[in-house]
Amino acid sequence: MASDGDPRVLIAMNLVLSTLFSTVVVWGLSYAEMASLSVENVVGMTLVVFLVTYLIVLR
Repeated sequence: MASDGDPRVLIAMNLVLSTLFSTVVVWGLSYAEMASLSVENVVGMTLVVFLVTYLIVLR
């Protein structure tokens, strides 16, 4: 019998990894002077990455 695991754990992992990835990307864009490193930019990027990953992996 196979188990897919608890979806809450997958969502929490997705949120943490999306936040880390978004922080690195926004920091890199800030370093290249293409965007500012701000909470709003990190949150926006995190929402985009989280939703795309959720739609691709969990649906």
